[in-house]
This record gives sequence, C-alpha cells and structure tokens, in this order.
Amino acid sequence: MGNGAGSYRRFLDGDESGLAEIIKEYRDGLVFYLNSIVGNINIAEELAEDTFVLLGTRKPKDKGKSSFKTWLYTIGRNLALNYVKRVSRKIEVPIDVCADISDCKNTPEALYIKEERKIILHNAMKKLKSEYRQILWLIYFEGFTNKEAAVVLKKSVHNVETLVYRARKSLKSQLETEGFVYEEL
Repeated sequence: MGNGAGSYRRFLDGDESGLAEIIKEYRDGLVFYLNSIVGNINIAEELAEDTFVLLGTRKPKDKGKSSFKTWLYTIGRNLALNYVKRVSRKIEVPIDVCADISDCKNTPEALYIKEERKIILHNAMKKLKSEYRQILWLIYFEGFTNKEAAVVLKKSVHNVETLVYRARKSLKSQLETEGFVYEEL
C-alpha cells in the first residue's frame, strides 16, 4: 500500500492516472471510515468524493510525516467533522456492508453464520459512541497502527491505546447484552 504516495507524486507531476489509482485503492476504506463518523453511508460517499476532489483541485502537499493513507484519512476526517458541525445532528443509518468477505470455509452454513455475525457486530458498533466506532474502524477494519490512528484522530498514542481498550470493552458489553459472545474481543 505504499504506492499511494508515489501515485500522488505522479499526479502532482501531471500524470492523471495517479489520482485514479489513489481513488481505486483507497475509496472503499475511506467511505467506510467516514461512515463511522457521520453515520450515513451516502454522506460518507460524498465526503470521500470531496476528499478526492480536494486532492485533485487544491493539490495539498503531503509533508511525509506519516503514511499516505494516514494523511488521506486525516483529510477525510477533517471534512467529515466539518460536515457534522454544519449539520449539528447525527443521522443513524444501519451499516449493511461487511468489511471482510473472504472465508476459507465456503459452505452455505458457514457463510450464513459469518454474515449473521457481521450484521450483529455492525449493529452493535453503531450503538457505540462515535469516537469508539472511529477507533475500532481504523484499527480493526483499516489495519491502522495505534500511531497512525493517533495522527488521524489528533490524539496521543497513549490516548488511542486507552480509547481502543474502552471501545473494545464497550463493544464486548454491547454484544453480550444482545446475547452474542465474541471470543476474539
């Protein structure tokens, strides 16, 4: 995934395909992350588009202080927070998409159980505080390190570690309340 910075440099040098590569590689993950902030998948898609439009028109400089993905998600997060401030109320929409569709057991029963678990997990996540949803999404669905998540959320690494602990505890409690025990938490 290190080609994001290279693609962006190529775009800045005049190669339009660099931006297309960035959009192709990061769009879905960015949309899902932004959805954890705004609570509406359609708005999240628009904010992701706005993020890429900003890259294409304003061409901000990546100072290289963090990975390209972290930098891109920070831009998207800032746009989402500005949106939330403008709207000043949170809209909840069920998350009906799955983060990981790969499964080594492809029996219909195993696939059904896996989909049901994902639905339960996403429904429990949407009941968490926005800050908890964001950190869980970044760490577990997007594969960010605590340090990268700290940059995106503008928190210290220690604060992120504490937030991850509390978010996991809250998610586990929510899942248990709904009668589901998830051993991997």
